[in-house]
Amino acid sequence: MPHDHGHGHHHHHHHLDANSGDRRVSLAIWANGLLTVAQIVGGIMSGSLALVADALHNLSDMASLAIAFAARKVARRPADEAMTFGYGRIEIVAALINYTTLIIVGLYLIYEGAMRLIDPPAVGGWTVVVVAGVALVIDALTAWLTWTMQKDSVNIRALFLHNLSDALGSVAVIVAGTLILLYDWRLVDPIVTIGIAVYILWLAISEIGGPVRTLMLGSPAHIDNAEVLEALRGVDGVASLHHVHFWQMQEHEAALDAHIVLTDAAWTRQERVKAALKAMLHARFGIGHSTLEFEHQDRAHDAAGIYGCRDGALSGNPAQE
Repeated sequence: MPHDHGHGHHHHHHHLDANSGDRRVSLAIWANGLLTVAQIVGGIMSGSLALVADALHNLSDMASLAIAFAARKVARRPADEAMTFGYGRIEIVAALINYTTLIIVGLYLIYEGAMRLIDPPAVGGWTVVVVAGVALVIDALTAWLTWTMQKDSVNIRALFLHNLSDALGSVAVIVAGTLILLYDWRLVDPIVTIGIAVYILWLAISEIGGPVRTLMLGSPAHIDNAEVLEALRGVDGVASLHHVHFWQMQEHEAALDAHIVLTDAAWTRQERVKAALKAMLHARFGIGHSTLEFEHQDRAHDAAGIYGCRDGALSGNPAQE
């Protein structure tokens, strides 16, 4: 049976999607660049920390857009001698970098806000409101450009959350500027800054687990391992199985490696059993990449663990390598 990954027919469609996606991301990079300059100038002129904080946040956004853009390009390169699995995982690395920078930005803003709570400075309200209004429009535009793409890419999702947190930041800055204009309530600037920061931290920390899990070769979260093992054991000719590995090559490509122990009767029709196993894995669980090694019932690895490559039962006997 040919080793089928089951996704050759999407390529043309992917190519069109990829180009329009690239255009969106590059448009967002330019918009954010112009905005960062405007915010830094406005922040310095008005003495508003919230504006400068927002500008720094936007700068980190530009960096994250650039990282995501580069990752999308690199991810499309075919497998080669250096990267035999292809380059798709670069998008997961990019997401990890972007979530990490979001956490750093969040922590920095909390620190700055706390310093300003102790000693609230004078802030020029009008400049703040106007610049933040412009920022809100650009952030909303960037979030809208990436919103449709974020559902199926962890890389773009990290980016979308960056932009969303920016748009919220701008709303908060507008509120703060207005309150300063109306009531000269200076504490609102740092309070708002800390509020945004806490929200950013919460978002980033709750999302960072996915990329980490994939890079750690964790089992795909959407697959029920026990159900897959049961289905494999249920195929005619399979006596048992061990040394099972569930992992993800890329974000949407679940993979499985396993040693399958065949009954004596099935040993002579290995190819047919393999075809049945692969077809079932693909149809029922969407696992398009599987590597199966067969062992004869009478000569099978004794006392092998279900998962990993160690001996001994799962109950935790110290592994004898």
